[in-house]
Amino acid sequence: MSRRILVTGASVAGNTAAWWLSHFGFHVEVVEKSPSFRDGGQNVDVRGTAREVLRRMGLEDDAFARNTPELGTEWVDERNATIARFEAGSSGRDNAPTAELEIRRGDIARLIYDATRERATFRFGDSVDAVVQNEAGAEVTFASGRRGRYDLVVVAEGVGSHTRELLFPGENSMRWMDLTIAYFSIPRQSHDTDYARVYNTVDGRGATLKPARDNLLGAYVGIHKKPEREHEWSQARQQQYMLDQFAHDGWEFPRIREVMKDVDDFYFDVLRQVHMDRWSNGRVVLTGDAAWCPTPLSGIGTTLAIVGAYVLAGELATQSDIPSALVRYDSVMRPFVKEGQNIPKIVPRMLWPHNALELVMMRGAMRIAGTPLAKKAFSSAFARDSNRIELPNYGG
Repeated sequence: MSRRILVTGASVAGNTAAWWLSHFGFHVEVVEKSPSFRDGGQNVDVRGTAREVLRRMGLEDDAFARNTPELGTEWVDERNATIARFEAGSSGRDNAPTAELEIRRGDIARLIYDATRERATFRFGDSVDAVVQNEAGAEVTFASGRRGRYDLVVVAEGVGSHTRELLFPGENSMRWMDLTIAYFSIPRQSHDTDYARVYNTVDGRGATLKPARDNLLGAYVGIHKKPEREHEWSQARQQQYMLDQFAHDGWEFPRIREVMKDVDDFYFDVLRQVHMDRWSNGRVVLTGDAAWCPTPLSGIGTTLAIVGAYVLAGELATQSDIPSALVRYDSVMRPFVKEGQNIPKIVPRMLWPHNALELVMMRGAMRIAGTPLAKKAFSSAFARDSNRIELPNYGG
């Protein structure tokens, strides 16, 4: 009899885990607390080894067909004049600010979900309420009252994972990155181009407008500041807070604020990394952001999610027992996760100026970085190394 595995979370990590686990013959059930599949979301980068995983799934070409039209990234001033431009692929190693495969989170998650849902069971509108485990398996009680018994529970939720906190209480040593960010979509206008535009002003405020699909732009509005638990506020309070912070700024902020008032895909977060000394506890294992969220500053968060899910499934398929597989999963992924999380906090501090002098200095540095001699070096240093792992081949 094949092992029964529960995956919690139907986004990139969870869907990738479900694809590979079902591919290797496991009986897979995925539970997602959202009432339906979540499309949309911000642009994410799929780089290096994650593209190889998609290639092994037969999905890389389909992912590129859903690529955003983003050609690269520009730093701009108040008049939208270009300070520095970095084309996609300009690093030669796919580490530039714009990845060669730049895709909306919901589009890559949907692609993998569509390829998986016929061979795994997906249940939306439910979540894990309790887990009681022993050597034989894990008995799960869901919020709906339903119960089920599984050989393994894979927690593939987000940075604020409820199930992780339920089963690994107090074990997450968060590393705050001192950035408060809101993401949402705004309509494209005639002057918008196929380059992402990054704009910063004083007091640590800034925004990025990124080309998306469906005649939209992804708006990323942020403030460099110490965290004050704003991620625990209601969405209405979060939206009003961001509206107030940018009420007197020029550039594209009047347009951004007008849409922000009534947007239906508003997402807000105080950026923090997840640091766990262990990713497994008996019959429960963490993967993706629930295990190691590196934050979007790494440039390889989605890459880690895809590769981590692949490695977890592969080790479960090839090791003789679950404990051995989870040990191997940790040993294979831990160095790659360390690479993704190795972000000096001075980086966001330098890119988000707090006064006029810092703004002038940052723009001057960007002008130098955008020159032909410096461009490749800057682009190569922008994202963490997406190939810092020897990707195992598990056959099948």
